[in-house]
Amino acid sequence: MTGSVKAMAVMTFAALVAVATYSVALGSNGWLWFGWLVLAVLTAAMAASGNN
Repeated sequence: MTGSVKAMAVMTFAALVAVATYSVALGSNGWLWFGWLVLAVLTAAMAASGNN
């Protein structure tokens, strides 16, 4: 894994924690979960491509 993929993975995990915390405290927001899902897919694509 390169540095950019590692940074993206850390950011994705941090976003997951933030969205989950928000959902517990204030109720679920579908757009936040959708945004996190897009971020997770982009992270997986970067990791799979191996070019970054």
